[in-house]
Amino acid sequence: MDTITALFYVFSAVLLGASFRVITARSTVHAALFLILAFFNAACIWMLLKAEFLSIALVLVYIGAVMVLFLFVVMMLDINSDNVREGFWKHLPLAGLVGALIALEMAAVLMGGFRVSEAPELSAEAVKMGNTKLLGIDIYTHYLYPLQIAAVLLLVAIIAAIALTLRQRKDSRYQNPSEQVRVKKGDRLRIVKMQPTIEVPAQPAAENNTQGGA
Repeated sequence: MDTITALFYVFSAVLLGASFRVITARSTVHAALFLILAFFNAACIWMLLKAEFLSIALVLVYIGAVMVLFLFVVMMLDINSDNVREGFWKHLPLAGLVGALIALEMAAVLMGGFRVSEAPELSAEAVKMGNTKLLGIDIYTHYLYPLQIAAVLLLVAIIAAIALTLRQRKDSRYQNPSEQVRVKKGDRLRIVKMQPTIEVPAQPAAENNTQGGA
């Protein structure tokens, strides 16, 4: 076993362990940190596969931006983990079965494209262009429509997430510009009738006794 193979197994083992801890950690903050660890090991595996652009993009985009933003949001929302995890172990067998079925379907579809022995050899001009430029040419020529469909799905997911989390809270304070524009003089000024004279409050009994003794 050479060094690259050994590193591949090490990174894969850490990746599987971190992925398992993402769904089993009791704290959402710990789950986000384990997800960062999983992304970092996936980037290391891509680096071993000589996919430098994907590796750096995973570190910069997902770990450096998306996961940090997600971590800040989780820390500010103050989510009750007990309510989120309620019924987790009861649905775990069904979730594992669905996950295994999805993994088998993905393997059946993608295994045909990972046969390294049947991969075509690149020409000298293609080798000089580099992986990043070749990847961009391949995506925006042969896989343009799948890329657009993925972008639309991400946009729908963003809109759905905003719609699910956007709810009216009783304890939140906000301003309604339309109501401010329609305001009238009677809404700002209110005249209250008061008595013209004010009654003098009665003196306490202790003061009366003190004055009488003097």
